[in-house]
Amino acid sequence: MKVILFGGTGMVGRGVLRECLLDERVTAVLAVGRNATGVAHDKLREIRHADLLDLAAIEGELGGHDACFFCLGVSSAGMGERAYRRVTYDFTLSVAETLARLSPGSAFVYVSGVGTDAQGRAMWARVKGETENALLALPLEAYMFRPGYIQPMHGVTSRTRFYRLAYVVARPLYPLLRRWFGPGMTTTERIGQAMITVAERGAPKRILGPADINAL
Repeated sequence: MKVILFGGTGMVGRGVLRECLLDERVTAVLAVGRNATGVAHDKLREIRHADLLDLAAIEGELGGHDACFFCLGVSSAGMGERAYRRVTYDFTLSVAETLARLSPGSAFVYVSGVGTDAQGRAMWARVKGETENALLALPLEAYMFRPGYIQPMHGVTSRTRFYRLAYVVARPLYPLLRRWFGPGMTTTERIGQAMITVAERGAPKRILGPADINAL
């Protein structure tokens, strides 16, 4: 299958990219983003594009793909709702609406989060919930991944300094955390593998929590 990847330089995106390049089910990956991934591979092609609200210049490159793995996102910490909504809702829907027009019925896997709720009190949960609902209304095979704690694997790291420090502290405790909170935890490796499986053959439901991701 041919895959488009957004957010390939972030923690989740880098993990997903690694799995796509390793998996024989994926024949080609097109990574779109502001910055290069720094990865060289025969299956990988990259497009540098900064403004996801205006895809006209690259639209001709986006059609004919079987799936889109949308891993782009930011932490809401210190952000107002307008700025957070621009990245979380506006960027995502701009891409998804374009792909729905170019490749209707293709798979679109969106990285959301545990606690997402369009009616929630927390700003981030509400905006992500609205994003999920809008994606599910499009003519795409859309799936919402709601991971909880994500353990980075194979040298993948977060771009957020606070999260990098937190993962360093938590790494020695991972076996205990997995024992205590096993169903609520996943890894960058499992997320990537689950996305490929969903794109290949679907899933029993459209909103998938950590245990669903691990099962896939």
